[in-house]
Amino acid sequence: MAKAEQSDGNDLERLVKHVDSLESRLDNIDSIVSAVAERVMKQPITLYVTCSKCGHRMEISILGTEKPSK
Repeated sequence: MAKAEQSDGNDLERLVKHVDSLESRLDNIDSIVSAVAERVMKQPITLYVTCSKCGHRMEISILGTEKPSK
């Protein structure tokens, strides 16, 4: 019984680490996209992001006419 509980605890710790890692990556992507958007709001821009796991390609298009105020 103790081994099963320890295994569940290890699985939970790994899951928490994976979620934290995913959250960090999403925050980084958000920061990059926001910085690019602020710099080129007068020009259209298209970003292509490819998933390293499944190879799915996402297209993110940003259109704007002026820089947003802070």
